[in-house]
Amino acid sequence: MINSKVKYLSSKEDDFDKKLNEFLRIRNVSNNDIEKNVLEITNQVKTHGDSALITMVNKYDKIKCSNLENIKIENKLLKKAFDDLPIDLKNAMKLASNRIKAFHEKQKLSGFDYVDEIGVNLGLKYSPIKRVGFYTPGGKALYPSSVLMNAIPALVAGVEERVLVSPINIEKSSEILLAAAYLAEVTEFYRMGGAQAIAALAFGTEKLKKVDKIVGPGNAYVAEAKRQLFGKVGIDSVAGPSEVLIVADKINNPEWIALDLLSQAEHDENAQSILITNDKKFAKLVEDQVAKLLENLPRKQIASTSWYNNGLVLIVEKLRECIDIINHIAPEHLQFCIENPKVYLDKIKNAGSIFLGKYTPEAIGDYIAGPNHVLPTGGTARFSSGLGTNDFLRRTTFVQCNEKNLNELGKHAEILANAEGLDAHRMSINSRRKHD
Repeated sequence: MINSKVKYLSSKEDDFDKKLNEFLRIRNVSNNDIEKNVLEITNQVKTHGDSALITMVNKYDKIKCSNLENIKIENKLLKKAFDDLPIDLKNAMKLASNRIKAFHEKQKLSGFDYVDEIGVNLGLKYSPIKRVGFYTPGGKALYPSSVLMNAIPALVAGVEERVLVSPINIEKSSEILLAAAYLAEVTEFYRMGGAQAIAALAFGTEKLKKVDKIVGPGNAYVAEAKRQLFGKVGIDSVAGPSEVLIVADKINNPEWIALDLLSQAEHDENAQSILITNDKKFAKLVEDQVAKLLENLPRKQIASTSWYNNGLVLIVEKLRECIDIINHIAPEHLQFCIENPKVYLDKIKNAGSIFLGKYTPEAIGDYIAGPNHVLPTGGTARFSSGLGTNDFLRRTTFVQCNEKNLNELGKHAEILANAEGLDAHRMSINSRRKHD
């Protein structure tokens, strides 16, 4: 059921913190039925491999197939899909690909190698993960930007085997997703989705090699499968619904801000859009614009449900109050539509990605700005970050002692080992040391 009005909350209200926390808690409810169904699906794939996977692809993805080769898309089809795109779309995707690649190239880490004051050689090196799986939705809508954002950082990191899965219907217009896969240089592409695809990537089957890590957004079943299988395989995060928090003063176009709010609301019914402003009249103008724009928005039903059930207009007396609120909410996307937004930049500790100024809508980051749009949701920006090149690298430390410095360090290590009651540790070091 859709509420008729968006929620308002003022920082001057009694129990403001409590009311804000209650509002934020609404979406964080687990679904036991999904957990149970996902566990059954993943166990079937783990136990029965290809046969279970093919059965589920036929049942859940509605893709007719008898073996894994039927759902594998050859690389030549990816190239053809890209070559056949309209020239304007082809150019836009190439520009997006190049900008994403350039931004993620700058994230590369080099490690270090040094000798300390007693001659011990110490260091750290980075190595790419060997095989990574990427999940991209392919049901109600196609998101080529998701393919680019997930697969290009892995390519930049040097991941050797890059496997894309998506439940696309090849008989329908899926060329744009195939074209994105070509630009992102995926090495394998399978038409499958849901928890069964995550399980197949995590455990492997007779015909499909397991991956070392899985990244990419999906529905509640995909997110739950990643959660349950974390540890068997690496994951980026358990992503929740998309969200945006917009800080705007009255020196803004209300229609622009309304569109920014709706650009998140149209993702899905559980998406969340929050406006913080110090001007109640401006807030009302934005609210009126949202209502007006919703009348003709193609995804009206989805956006309306999101805005009226999960949206919030938060009124503060002074804009500087928003800093503590932002760091508490830890939004996935943060827009600062005010003059001199960089004044606040260093004060923001918890946000997935920040968009500065009224000419930087969050939507530009979804497609073409360069930074990744795979970001922490549900307040997890308090302890995690958006997807980047380093998510596809492993860091390994190394140490090399010689006889002299082992003798010097070893006596102290032996004391510590003895204090912990680990005799073999102590003896391992002691056996190599000189004893006068």
